[in-house]
Amino acid sequence: MVNRFASVNAALILKIVGIVLIVSFLLDFLILLLPFQPTDRLWQINLATALVDRGIVPLVGIGALFTGYWIESVGDSDRSTGFDLRFPVLILASILGLIFLLIFPLHLNNVRQASVQAVNQINQEAQNAENQLQSQLSQFQAQLNNEQGKAQLEQLRNQAKAQFTELLQNDQKYQQALNNPQLPAAQKELLKKFKANPQELDKFIAQQTDPQGLANQRLNQIRQRKEDAEKQAKDNAWKSGLRIGISSLILSIGYIIIGWSGLRGMGAFQGGGRTKKVPAR
Repeated sequence: MVNRFASVNAALILKIVGIVLIVSFLLDFLILLLPFQPTDRLWQINLATALVDRGIVPLVGIGALFTGYWIESVGDSDRSTGFDLRFPVLILASILGLIFLLIFPLHLNNVRQASVQAVNQINQEAQNAENQLQSQLSQFQAQLNNEQGKAQLEQLRNQAKAQFTELLQNDQKYQQALNNPQLPAAQKELLKKFKANPQELDKFIAQQTDPQGLANQRLNQIRQRKEDAEKQAKDNAWKSGLRIGISSLILSIGYIIIGWSGLRGMGAFQGGGRTKKVPAR
């Protein structure tokens, strides 16, 4: 009597757990559809990712539900259990299998196109930055063609040299700068180099005030950031396509096998329709 009571409770609990998991997935699915934007590629990618990430939930629910029915059948229960949920759940499994099967090629194509679009946008932004830099360089060089611009540049160089020279000649300030934890190590190395060879200071100031040299440095930074952004966009697309694509394919195989084999076992594909086993008495 105790074993029978325990089996009935276990079957009921497993069926409730299965129903809750399946219903919660369906509710999530409906919520994820909002706002409905089927023509938006980003919406399609996010929807496919969310569905695949939650795809295991109804699979566990189906397993729990059928385990509950199996325990109930093993217990030789003669009590009516109400509406049999196995047939609609198997239909749902077949539908989910087809959905995940369609997600596989669609997601790969969407991710590929999104990656191409992101790379094009990165190239366009980099090109705009280069054009802006070239325009600023032309304006600055035009200012240096007159005497006033040359005088301002020379004054700027003399001020920078005077500040560095004062620091290097004052041993106390020089040591304080080297011991300053907030000063970057690269700047400390420059100070040591200027201290050992004052001619290096003139070269450094000339490089830092050369418009063409600064423009080349800035241009290299823009191109390096562009390459890094392109690589990151391609890597993200490749990882997303591989993870979601393979996962959706595996889920589709699992759901299709469960749905179709279960329906065939219940006689859904036979000419006489679904058969119902009569419990043994």
